[in-house]
Amino acid sequence: MDDTTILGHLEALAHTLGVQVRYEPLESETTFPTGGLCRIKGKQYIIVNEMASTREKVRTLSKGLRRFDLSQVYLKPAVRDFLETGFEQG
Repeated sequence: MDDTTILGHLEALAHTLGVQVRYEPLESETTFPTGGLCRIKGKQYIIVNEMASTREKVRTLSKGLRRFDLSQVYLKPAVRDFLETGFEQG
């Protein structure tokens, strides 16, 4: 599965979990921040740097989504495998 397809599945998973994904222009003078999971006024968000590569967006989303209990959520086997192994296999 390519990065763009995985990104779409991860965005759908976030929606299923009630987590809003926001693509924002994150800038810093010292680093290139990628974003992450946060809670604002009781709501869960994953903030993703809109200027990051597709692969980095996938990494940011997967890092945030791995923090949730996904055992009762249906995921395509390839997506579940990806969340369990990440980019370790390629």
